[in-house]
Amino acid sequence: MNKTCPFSFDRRAVLRWFGASAVPSLAGLARAQERFPSRPIQLLVPFGPGGIADLTARAVAEVMSQRLGQPIVVENKPSAGSIVASQAVAAAKPDGHTLLLMSNGNAVSVGLFKKLPYDTQKAFAAISTLGYFDIGLFVPSGSRFSSLRDLVAFAKANPGKLNVGTIAVGSTQQLAAKLFETVAGIDALVVPYKGSPAVLTALRAGEIDVAFEIAGPMIPQVQAGVVKVLAVSSDKRNPALPDVPTVQQAGVAGYNVASWNALAAPAGTPAEVIATLNRAAREAVASPGVQDKLGKLGMRLAASSPAEQDALLASEIKRWGDVIRAAKIEPE
Repeated sequence: MNKTCPFSFDRRAVLRWFGASAVPSLAGLARAQERFPSRPIQLLVPFGPGGIADLTARAVAEVMSQRLGQPIVVENKPSAGSIVASQAVAAAKPDGHTLLLMSNGNAVSVGLFKKLPYDTQKAFAAISTLGYFDIGLFVPSGSRFSSLRDLVAFAKANPGKLNVGTIAVGSTQQLAAKLFETVAGIDALVVPYKGSPAVLTALRAGEIDVAFEIAGPMIPQVQAGVVKVLAVSSDKRNPALPDVPTVQQAGVAGYNVASWNALAAPAGTPAEVIATLNRAAREAVASPGVQDKLGKLGMRLAASSPAEQDALLASEIKRWGDVIRAAKIEPE
């Protein structure tokens, strides 16, 4: 006699059920083991096209994309304080497919704004620095100042009579000029302009005595004899201007300003993804093509570890915060 088990079941139905339920798990496992990057990477640049930050991003991205096997799409999102691009990256999924071109502008904005929509030191995962670039102190070709010592001597003898041109209030150039006032012990009139072309026009027209501007884009003007550069801002001579002294070498001790660019991802990006991006960034920075292209713009290329980049950001936030307070610039 056949007995029916009270717990009998349809073996085929059960196997079908197990097979179906296993599909999502296997798919999830496949995704978890998916090689990074799995799709194009977006690199947000907080500045307009054509500037040194944009040129740096595009040169490095081209080589990194070759190393990573996926395109890196550069998107310009200029805004005051680099806020728009930075906020977009801070809010992005932390999987390494959305990156930020970070700069000293991110450090400066901490002191310039009462409240940012993110914590600059906590919202991002550092990848690597890319390089440093100097600010030059430029005068017209027919200037009465043949050296930085001449300029400082005039400013000390004539308080408030030296006209200094920079781009907008709160920019690295403007703050570098204010810091120069403090360190050199002078009283100058710092005049902000809308952009670098306006600064150059004012310099050539004699409206200002000296301009504080990023050195790289001004090198063609120097080579054409339109302007002269009295000194560069960092503590090392610029490789594209080897005969030009640093501000310290020209007699103003303790002055050292260098702008910089770096790569960052959203906080929480897996360590192995950061390591992959760091390797690609290091290879890009060391590549002959990038060295040649950006070296001609006076950039001193230098990759770093994420920890070194974090330390740089922290020190720059403190340094520029002190400058902003000394210049009595009220946070917005």
